[in-house]
Amino acid sequence: MIDWFREFFWYTALRRIVTSVVVLVLLAAAGVAGYALYTPDLHCAKGVDRPEKGAECIGVNGEGYDFGMPALTDVARAIQRENKRVAGTKYATVALLLPLTTADGSMQDKVLHDVQGAFLEQYRANEDPTDGRLPKIRLVLANSGTGNAHADDVVRRLERMTGDPDRLRAVSGVATSDRATKAAVRELTGHHIPVVGSTISADDLANGPGNPFPGLARVSPTNTDEAAALAGYSAVAPEKAVLVYDDGTDDNYITTLKKAFVRMLKGTPNDSQSFTSPADRSQEGDTAVPLAKIAALVCDDMRSTDTVYFAGRHTQLRQFVNQLGRLRCNDRPMTVITGDEGSYLSRDTKLDRSAFDSRNGKSTVTVRYAALAHPDAWQAVKARSGGKDVHPPATGGDETTFKPFHDLIVKAAGSKVGPIGAADGKPLTDGQAIVAYDAMATAVQGIRTAADGKLPTLSQVGSQWRYVQGRTHRVNGVSGWICLDKYGNPYDKAVPIVKLGKDGSPVFVKIAWPTKKLPDQDCLTHTDS
Repeated sequence: MIDWFREFFWYTALRRIVTSVVVLVLLAAAGVAGYALYTPDLHCAKGVDRPEKGAECIGVNGEGYDFGMPALTDVARAIQRENKRVAGTKYATVALLLPLTTADGSMQDKVLHDVQGAFLEQYRANEDPTDGRLPKIRLVLANSGTGNAHADDVVRRLERMTGDPDRLRAVSGVATSDRATKAAVRELTGHHIPVVGSTISADDLANGPGNPFPGLARVSPTNTDEAAALAGYSAVAPEKAVLVYDDGTDDNYITTLKKAFVRMLKGTPNDSQSFTSPADRSQEGDTAVPLAKIAALVCDDMRSTDTVYFAGRHTQLRQFVNQLGRLRCNDRPMTVITGDEGSYLSRDTKLDRSAFDSRNGKSTVTVRYAALAHPDAWQAVKARSGGKDVHPPATGGDETTFKPFHDLIVKAAGSKVGPIGAADGKPLTDGQAIVAYDAMATAVQGIRTAADGKLPTLSQVGSQWRYVQGRTHRVNGVSGWICLDKYGNPYDKAVPIVKLGKDGSPVFVKIAWPTKKLPDQDCLTHTDS
């Protein structure tokens, strides 16, 4: 047997060479097969990979990839088509940095509307025959992962995209006020990449003396401005109010909103009540237990109290409202006032809408919040049965801006522009699409006015924000005029006051102003030196 083997495979030099080659090829194939079998494929799409097996797909893509989120499929493909249309032109890229793969259902709605709003402005900027300016705008989606856990990885990718062929000139989105977002903004602006925050509202994620984030602009009011607008809309006697807050110190939105509310409630005899949320505040955790006890304290022991100022995220807000609704506070009406996180409740399927049922002609629980935008804010309303017509304020915004935006949404439902997902007008009620549209419009204006139609440098774009004011250079946003101060912050931006209706839907109440007065027609900002 051995002699036969030697004669057949090893007898001559040629046979020895052929046999050796065949054995090496088989070993190599086995090695490749073994590597493929035991080494997972971490690649998701161009510019997008998993950090490890089973992880979210993290990265940057403008070629139609939906990051494994079916709700984003249509709008991602619409972005791809628009990017192809501008590929042969002089273009600049804007990246939309968001936690696209978040597991939080309410946040998923927000993300979808953010992407839809940004795309609509990309399309308008490129296709509007009355505009026609250069450079054209290319849009890419940048996924920072659930809780922005991978924001640092994505930021490093974005930093490599400022040259050809991407020509990144601004980052928009950055829509959550947390530590990861703050670190990402610091890193991006530290590399001279301009950032336009859409729905960030934390006071410490803004520029001021010392300019900690050079090149950052924002289109939404700070928590302090939101609180001031709420106070201006309806003054609450401190002795009738109590503060309920999340005592975590790792969430910039919560800590800055709490500080604003503390200033408003100076002199209240009621002790503030705190609770501790899980690390992931989108999860239920066990916070319903302490919040039930706090609700009982407010209802049973603070009998003169009729208003709760709530500084926390939407999951805990919903838990608290549900508890108040169950207790009904001995039929004593109770108002909960909070920041823009209140906008999530209308789509929260776990919200107990019976909390808003009327007793003795008054709602048991009323939730009122400072929204970032609302589709009815700048719309004239015809009077009912002998009443007076309601008209929007004379300054601070323009009712003519909403119709083109809404027309775009209708147009995007068709195959020429879209589809882009849900586009029947319902996504507008939380204001996310509107604010994302306005943030993108601000980025586009900065890019196009920085170098007179040429491709601007990063520093040229970042230096534009101080000039976004006055009748000529303000951004006539759908959410209201965007007039930025020298630090890139919106000055006296319109704040829609919204309450939840009996069915939990967001109902526009009135526009309020941080300075408690209408801005002048010139839209000039006023800040200390």
